[in-house]
Amino acid sequence: MRAACGQFSRPAHETWQHGGVTAATHSSSFPGGPASADSADAVLLGLDPEQREVATTLRGPVCVLAGAGTGKTRAITHRIAYGVRSGQLMPASVLAVTFTNRAAGEMRGRLRTLGAGGVQARTFHSAALRQLQYFWPKAVGGEVPRLLERKIQFVAEAGARCRIRLDRNELRDVTGEIEWAKVTQTVPADYPVAALKSGREAPRDLAEIAQIYGTYEQLKRDRGMIDFEDVLLLTVGILQDRRDIAEQIRTQYQHFVVDEYQDVSPLQQRLLDLWLGERDSLCVVGDASQTIYSFTGATPDHLLNFRTRYPQATVVKLVRDYRSTPQVVHLANGLLNQAKGRAAEHRLELISQRETGPDPVYAEYADEPAEAEGVARRIRDLIAAGVPAGEIAVLYRINAQSEVYEQALADAGVPYQLRGAERFFERQEVQKAILALRGAARSGGNDPLLDDVVELGSQVRAVLSSTGWSTEPPAGSGAVRDQWESLAALVRLAEDFARTRPGATLADLTIELEERKAAQHAPTVQGVTLASLHAAKGLEWDAVFLVGLTDGMMPITYAKTDEQVEEERRLLYVGVTRARIHLSLSWGVSRAPGGRASRRPSRFLNGLRPGSAAPGAAAGSTAGRGARGRVRRGPVLCRVCGKTLTEAGELKLMRCEDCPSDMDEGLYERLRDWRAAQSKEQGLPAYCVFTDKTLMAIAEAAPSEEGELSMISGVGGRKLDRYGADVLAICAGQEVAAGHSDDA
Repeated sequence: MRAACGQFSRPAHETWQHGGVTAATHSSSFPGGPASADSADAVLLGLDPEQREVATTLRGPVCVLAGAGTGKTRAITHRIAYGVRSGQLMPASVLAVTFTNRAAGEMRGRLRTLGAGGVQARTFHSAALRQLQYFWPKAVGGEVPRLLERKIQFVAEAGARCRIRLDRNELRDVTGEIEWAKVTQTVPADYPVAALKSGREAPRDLAEIAQIYGTYEQLKRDRGMIDFEDVLLLTVGILQDRRDIAEQIRTQYQHFVVDEYQDVSPLQQRLLDLWLGERDSLCVVGDASQTIYSFTGATPDHLLNFRTRYPQATVVKLVRDYRSTPQVVHLANGLLNQAKGRAAEHRLELISQRETGPDPVYAEYADEPAEAEGVARRIRDLIAAGVPAGEIAVLYRINAQSEVYEQALADAGVPYQLRGAERFFERQEVQKAILALRGAARSGGNDPLLDDVVELGSQVRAVLSSTGWSTEPPAGSGAVRDQWESLAALVRLAEDFARTRPGATLADLTIELEERKAAQHAPTVQGVTLASLHAAKGLEWDAVFLVGLTDGMMPITYAKTDEQVEEERRLLYVGVTRARIHLSLSWGVSRAPGGRASRRPSRFLNGLRPGSAAPGAAAGSTAGRGARGRVRRGPVLCRVCGKTLTEAGELKLMRCEDCPSDMDEGLYERLRDWRAAQSKEQGLPAYCVFTDKTLMAIAEAAPSEEGELSMISGVGGRKLDRYGADVLAICAGQEVAAGHSDDA
């Protein structure tokens, strides 16, 4: 699926379900691979054509547009391994960067298994911190400032010094504002203007936040401390000021891979630019439809503008979804089909490669406790049917929603883990277990626990039996069950490790555990996961319950602008695409038992859940039902050449980008002039009226009636009502008076 810049190629008509292709998204902690094979080509076995294209394109800028569940990590790790094993890349010259310690740890594990263990795979922060610590004596002198891992206490002290009292929620939100300011390279004095310009929903007066921000920075300087954002800022400063150091790093790292590129902040992009210098040996991987961290400064602009910056870039699209069933993928595509804005123009239409599964379940409850109890019952039924508790997740919009589900699961006797709570390696039972394993490794054959025990997994089970682990879990839930689950996770980790590292010893395992502890790459605990939608990014489960889906929560109340609402839609899309097989979407019509039933299901589900009208369609209307309530099913074919269309712009035009156009150029220009006038009158960006692709589709179809116009992708019910008369008049060659649409 390789294409020149600005053009996308298309997949074959059939899905890739032959030739030994394997899904990569549901794997153990130590993914298997062709490590024992000698040839570089062995690394390519099991890749689909698009993944293989990524793996074998080793030179020049490469942009991989990878939809959810399409095996992007598999593609880029096999790309690196293929380059190393074919002799085209030296392991030490490659730096792979991602956004979470878990993702970096997974990448290192896969690379090691594939025979490319010398490659550095790190987060932006950890890579920058290593460089900062190494070059600080040379660039600055003296000791590196101590790292402040939890800044919230300093922010609280800064607020107190400014005589500004912050409650717990305000403290967290002000800390987030400071982090946003720093990754967007905004100093305290400039914060109020920058926040206004960006439409930030600030928790306090902007001048107060600027004052706290300035005091926070002074506190750190006084105490010789730096925070995580400082790590990036200081590294950028050194590389900008010291050309010799920048050249030393560029000599070391000559090839870069950046995962989740839609999430880079301006500061991270600046650091990447300094690492690269004038070179273009860069492979980026991302999906604009999964941009959900704009509140931290992340922006998809770098991904969307990649082909502008690198006109010669190779672009590869991954759209074959190996994670989710066709039913889940159909709902995910339906969500994005209703999306607006620039990211929506670049959305990927996923094609499921899995067998058919159950339809998503929609459930309405009287109130939140009833919803939680209903979800707990369904989870208990799934577990009874054979779905492991660790393969089930309950996802919500904000962390405050977790409490009612914690209680409901506990009442139902279902074990759970709260994602984002205490770190795995900081748990007392885990620390005690690692100490026991380390002691057993040192004593070797002199440890009576290991008498007549040879296999690594059995050795670990024997050692951990002295710390409270048993083959059978304790009854019920609570602290005792939580501790057992932690130890059971270590046992499973050891078993995975032994399978992929034959002959590995206890000493090897303890080294692996120390590396994972340093990277905070925790194993999976076998309990139902409770997590916010943001925290669920990058994870997946057999069964996912999306709860609390009411307007005001999804989208959240403070999402005011069109772009903020669209990010909320993308957040729900991320939640949907976490599910492999079972997907449930639910909401309660009141908050508490006996409350007024005033809540409504999320507007994002309109036209998707049974019995709901599509966005903009009047209830009971038959005129708009086909066009406004339609959900695309199956492949969409080019009306010129018959090939399958997947790119959003092509879907609008109903033809390939490079197929001949029969567009009426004069009509297109008249439509553009009309759109410019509408944009100016309404104070909106032009694309909010209609995108260029939609105007092109209209100019090609030249509709003569509302039904024909409504069938064009991008002309939803609301736009049909507002602009339909104008557009049809223009298509008929009539003049349209300024302001006509606003009066309609």
